[in-house]
Amino acid sequence: MDKNYHLGKSKVRSSSVTYSHHLRIDIFNVFIDLQLSELNSHFDAVNSDILLGMACLSPNNFFANYDKERIMKLAKLYAHEYRISKLDDLSYELDNYIFYVREDIYFSNLKGLGDLSETLVETELHKIWGLIYLLVKLSLILPVATATAERAFSSIKYIKNDLRTRIGDEFINVCLVCYIEDEVF
Repeated sequence: MDKNYHLGKSKVRSSSVTYSHHLRIDIFNVFIDLQLSELNSHFDAVNSDILLGMACLSPNNFFANYDKERIMKLAKLYAHEYRISKLDDLSYELDNYIFYVREDIYFSNLKGLGDLSETLVETELHKIWGLIYLLVKLSLILPVATATAERAFSSIKYIKNDLRTRIGDEFINVCLVCYIEDEVF
């Protein structure tokens, strides 16, 4: 496997680079760099903060990913829900919350944010930690809202094509509702 790698078809010009080195460095690392740059172009800083904040709320492995600072960053992105005074309250709630849920048997085997939300409601702790519960709800709603918006935008391509570029906004809204909710109609 560590035979010398020959550049081109000529066996006269032999390189000191081994075949495994060529695969690892010249091909594999370039491929990983391309994949990483592709992911970075899809997720800007705000998207990364949202995803990391949602992951920090996850109850998996006794809240192993819990990070108060990232959760606070996530809350700051929801400025309409969390004003300055509520951010201070949330910070205080998070301190008490993590101490409690790591010790409580109800929270020991949870597998995701959905389970966490259900358990908070079943134990009526959503009333005590209302700001945390709101953040969990917002984290659960976000993927659904995003998928719905993506579906609506992809539907626009079918309705408003090159031939119908002059359709008014009101008419296109009616058409989109009919197209997206085709099962109802």
